[in-house]
Amino acid sequence: MAKRIALAWALFLLASLAAAAGDVAQFVNLGFSPDSKHFMFGQYGITEKGSTPWAEAYIVDVAANAFVPQGTKRISSTQSVDPGVSGLGALLSVLGDTAAPKKQYRIDYLRTGRQLYILVDGEETSDSLEFRDFESGRTYKAALTQSTVTNGAPNASFSIAVAVTDRDGRMRSFIVGDPGYQRAGVKAYHIKQIILAPDANSLVFLIQKEEQDTRGSNIRYMVETARPR
Repeated sequence: MAKRIALAWALFLLASLAAAAGDVAQFVNLGFSPDSKHFMFGQYGITEKGSTPWAEAYIVDVAANAFVPQGTKRISSTQSVDPGVSGLGALLSVLGDTAAPKKQYRIDYLRTGRQLYILVDGEETSDSLEFRDFESGRTYKAALTQSTVTNGAPNASFSIAVAVTDRDGRMRSFIVGDPGYQRAGVKAYHIKQIILAPDANSLVFLIQKEEQDTRGSNIRYMVETARPR
């Protein structure tokens, strides 16, 4: 009986923590094409209100920093799930629906690139990053600038100034993001990950979005990509 009570309390606490966390998406790196020209990622979760699973998958043209034709897919269930269910099944359903573009752009789930930076859950976010990749000898600097306008609902834009210095001292600088594009419902942006593609040059910036709508607060992800020369 005591074990059953302890298990019941454990399940109750897990459910309470999930509710307190809000509607938080889980990001999945789905890999690059062999030439690193295309990148695929997904996200999935359970809605805070309604407890219904959802998932999205995207294929990105890295150089153009844009989705490829037929490269976006989203599903959302109307059926609620039990506490503890992650919504991974929804992502698997989406991946089944994206089999054709995945094959067309030769996405390889095993070519996930290499993480140069990751914001660990619980750590304080920073809009200014500087770090060294000891494998390549490159130094990276990234400065995120964002602007939020609240007019009944939040709207925010952002851009990231990036500087890459090679081992030999050659420096390349560029901007990712669009400072003039206000996304409705977004309160803030954070750099969650920076991924180096298998070609050892192309970069993927994973951006965490704090969203606010009539249902509450949500965490969603987007990417900005760059292929520096």
